[in-house]
Amino acid sequence: MGKNRYGTYCVIGVIAAAVCLFVRKADQIARGVSLIFSAAAPLFLGCIIAYVLNILLKRLEKLYFPRTNQAVLVKSRRPVCILLSFVCLFLILAFIVNLVVPELLSSIRLITDEIPPAMESMRTWAIAHSDEIPAFQDSLKRMDIDWQNMAKKTVDFLVAGAGGIFSSVVSVVSRAFGTITKVLIGTIFSIYLLNAKERLCGQADKIMRAFLKPETRKKVRYVAGTFHEAFTSFIVGQCMEAVIIGCLCAMGMAAFRMPYAVMTGAVVGVTALIPVVGAYLGAAVGAFMVFTVNPLQAVFFVVFLVILQQLEGNLIYPKVVGASIGLPGLWVLAAVTIGGGVLGVGGMLLGVPLAAALYRLFGEAVNKRLKSRT
Repeated sequence: MGKNRYGTYCVIGVIAAAVCLFVRKADQIARGVSLIFSAAAPLFLGCIIAYVLNILLKRLEKLYFPRTNQAVLVKSRRPVCILLSFVCLFLILAFIVNLVVPELLSSIRLITDEIPPAMESMRTWAIAHSDEIPAFQDSLKRMDIDWQNMAKKTVDFLVAGAGGIFSSVVSVVSRAFGTITKVLIGTIFSIYLLNAKERLCGQADKIMRAFLKPETRKKVRYVAGTFHEAFTSFIVGQCMEAVIIGCLCAMGMAAFRMPYAVMTGAVVGVTALIPVVGAYLGAAVGAFMVFTVNPLQAVFFVVFLVILQQLEGNLIYPKVVGASIGLPGLWVLAAVTIGGGVLGVGGMLLGVPLAAALYRLFGEAVNKRLKSRT
């Protein structure tokens, strides 16, 4: 009995000492953890890439000579399907960029070309309607402004101001190089993960069998499987929902003869990957594009997209995404709000599948507890 008390006191003392050390060295510990996470950022990125591409990889492997017994085809199935997965992802990104960037640049050029004549028309109109204020009318007539030159200087000023945000060209290049390096390392790491995923899963199961009891190992595998199912269903459903709303937006704009229909549909579809609020972010870009051609149509576009978003949020999203992850709309909105407040856009993306998995696990625990009491 005395030995048990002595062991308990030792454990309490160790815990208390660890808490005191953590409180006193909290800043240094936080910096160390931040440094570790920063150094491991490419590996985390690789895990994310591998997890997303694994959904596509499994489908491609089912299509790549599934019933063949030839050794060459069997051995080449994994590397060929990994390559095809990256090619598909690259083609999708290139298609979206090719749709959006040229049209966005052309709209900016259109604005810079249209502003000078618009300003001159406004000055002419003011002169024609300022008879009651002769002094103001005379000053307008004497006013000789080169609107084209002023617009050019304004654009040059904005460009120079944007460039001034960075301390030097060297810092810009180094940051860009650092980002590219992280992406390349993450991509290479994802390839290793995809190629060895069965072996890694086997090693993880071996570790659990070595250190965990059978019942505990079963629970861990069930919880991990629940989270995996929630994330996979969310990614597939969210991509399907983004394609649907992007196509509906493009077709609706084309039907109403609005400009930049395909480009705006692509932007709305991409931003719709962010749950609940994503399509509204795309609406801002689309409204700006339409405004450069016809300001009145821009107002109509906003009304059209709000109606489309309501239909999507109440009909499409619950059927495509909500049903696939088994999470009611109330908790989807709560997960997006909390996740966005904590981690921004990344939190919006992670919040919904996390909430779906926890909702399912908690519901099963509640039902099991109630069943045991009856």
